[in-house]
Amino acid sequence: MNAAIRAVDYVLPQEVLTTNDLAAKYPDWNVPKIDEQTGIHERHIAGPEECASDLGAAAAEKLFSSGICQRESIDYLLVCTQTPDYFLPTTACLLQDRLGLPRSTGALDFNLGSSGYVYGLGLAQGLIASGQATSLLLITADTYSKIIHPADRSVRTIFGDAATVTWITAETTERPSLGPFVYGTDGRGGQDLMLRRGGFRNTRSADRAPEEHDSSGNIRSADHLYMNGLEIFSFVVRVAPRLVKDTLAKAGLSLEDIDLVIFHQANRMMLEHLRKSLRIPPEKVSIALAHCGNTATSSIPIALCEALRENRVRPGSKVLLAGFGGGSSWAGTVLRWTQPVTGVG
Repeated sequence: MNAAIRAVDYVLPQEVLTTNDLAAKYPDWNVPKIDEQTGIHERHIAGPEECASDLGAAAAEKLFSSGICQRESIDYLLVCTQTPDYFLPTTACLLQDRLGLPRSTGALDFNLGSSGYVYGLGLAQGLIASGQATSLLLITADTYSKIIHPADRSVRTIFGDAATVTWITAETTERPSLGPFVYGTDGRGGQDLMLRRGGFRNTRSADRAPEEHDSSGNIRSADHLYMNGLEIFSFVVRVAPRLVKDTLAKAGLSLEDIDLVIFHQANRMMLEHLRKSLRIPPEKVSIALAHCGNTATSSIPIALCEALRENRVRPGSKVLLAGFGGGSSWAGTVLRWTQPVTGVG
């Protein structure tokens, strides 16, 4: 048995933060430059009481209400999040109960950022190929806005909150629809995208961590997300092209064989750099971040969903996915569509 994607959908929180909203609050922020470099015009922000499980549940319920998928058929739930409701219990267990999934359902959280969706597809393929699951939900959900300092333009202009759901089922095929998979990790880059306080290495106390001002005028504390933008960009430029080439080589394909490439939607400048360095025609790259920003692990499935809705992915299409980000972590795969797939809408 092999795994196949049957449907993909996503939800965004109601509150919208536009680039103009940021400019009105911070007049010294260069709005045209932000728009030009990031390609992001809007970010959706979770409400004060809205957590990853709320967004994940909304995405799954949207799938169920479409009639495409029945909750009784689900036998495994994977949840990728870096902003869980609690350290313990896992968000996946809470969502199993909230969604009314069978008690025989396996439920598992895993913590990864922008490479997480590809990792999740790899886990799904392994669970189905080994006979441990036949109908699986992969949910990605994050609320980075809760760990971003309001005056830190290095991250506030980029990240948005979101959740996605992907329904994956078993199919009998000679060749898997998902894969092969290529993974990579370089933990030396862990400090370049980090929430420095809150875990047991550096626990939060009743006292707020002192605010720090960097040379670019950004403000944050150890309680807020830190991103070394220059190092992250250098990492992506170094790793992503090799990731694409290694994934194609493992799949026995060339770029000419690929109908669509979906990178992690970091920002438009980075996507354009990768596209040009790999000599990929613009029509073969999916960009879907203007309306939602960089949504971390949800960015690839959001772009995939939009491509499905635009009929850019059809039976017979080959799609290359490449995720890269915090950790440092990266992962790539090729999707072969053997049947109609729904971007629910």
